Amino acid sequence: MASSSYSNPPCAACKCLRRKCMPDCIFAPYFPPEEPQKFINVHKIFGASNVSKLLNDVPPHQREDAVNSLAYEAEARMKDPVYGCVGAISVLQRQVMRLQKELDATNADIIRYAYNEMPQPPQPPAAPQYGGRRTAAGHGSSGGGSFDQNSGFYYPSQWNNNDPSGDNESGSM
Repeated sequence: MASSSYSNPPCAACKCLRRKCMPDCIFAPYFPPEEPQKFINVHKIFGASNVSKLLNDVPPHQREDAVNSLAYEAEARMKDPVYGCVGAISVLQRQVMRLQKELDATNADIIRYAYNEMPQPPQPPAAPQYGGRRTAAGHGSSGGGSFDQNSGFYYPSQWNNNDPSGDNESGSM
């Protein structure tokens, strides 16, 4: 008969390191015997000694989060030794950007469909009209023209007081 005061199975860390698991083992709460691969990955990437030091430095209420972060990073480093979890994050960020563009395009299509509009190519700016009916662009403006803020073009008006051609007909209106 074995005379042992501690009969629980060893944690995954102690089993991997082939040592006796003591009741105050720092690894036992975070590396259960049912999850040996979790500790194996962490041990390969960070080393058992470094993980032990880190867990002793972290407040007890944050240790589980620290171990989960280490396990996630270790698993990511096993899959991608160069980038680790940063590679996974950048892939996900690119996917989010692509999906956002697709969503924006789909929303624009829905709006066009709802208003029964077909996509139209951009129209060139209209030529100034002289001698015809008064347009809204020149109406009420003392500068003699209109500035289209969307296109950045200045549209001269037929009622321009500073006519460059010299035939100012302001008195004949």
